Amino acid sequence: MSATNEVKLSQWDALLVESLRSMGWSDEELIARVRAGELPVDESPFEFKYEALTAFAEAEPETFEAAVKQGYQIKYNTVRGIHSWIRVALGLEPELLLETGAEAVRAALTGPERERLASVLSFGWHIRGADGQTEGAAVEGRGVYLIEPIQR
Repeated sequence: MSATNEVKLSQWDALLVESLRSMGWSDEELIARVRAGELPVDESPFEFKYEALTAFAEAEPETFEAAVKQGYQIKYNTVRGIHSWIRVALGLEPELLLETGAEAVRAALTGPERERLASVLSFGWHIRGADGQTEGAAVEGRGVYLIEPIQR
C-alpha cells in the first residue's frame, strides 16, 4: 500500500474499511458495495454497522475512494483503537498494555505489517522494538514491537 497520508479517516471509519477488506473484496468491489449499501451483517465481537461507512462514502466520495485505493492515515488513534485495528486489518491478536502512564500495544509483526501499521498511525504515536524481544522474536519472521504514544 502506498499511503500518501493525505487522506485522513476517523479511527472508526478505518476499522470499517479494514473489516470489509478482510472479506477478500477487491478495492473496486468494496467501493461499489459500500456505495450501493450492499453490506453484510457483522457478527464479529465488534458488531460493525456499515451504514455509517455508506453515509461517509456519500458525503465524501473522493476521500472514501482515495482511502480505499491509495491508503489513509487515521486522524486520531487511541490505544484500544490501535489494538482493534491490528486485530481487524492484520488478523493478529496483539496484547493491550494499560498500565497508567505506559499504555501501549505489544504485537509480533512482520516487516510489511509494521510498515502498513506505521503508515496509518496518527500523529503522536510511534512503533519501537520491544525490550528483551529475543525470546520468540524471530518466530515466522516477526519482531515484537510496542506501539505507544510519543513521550514529550
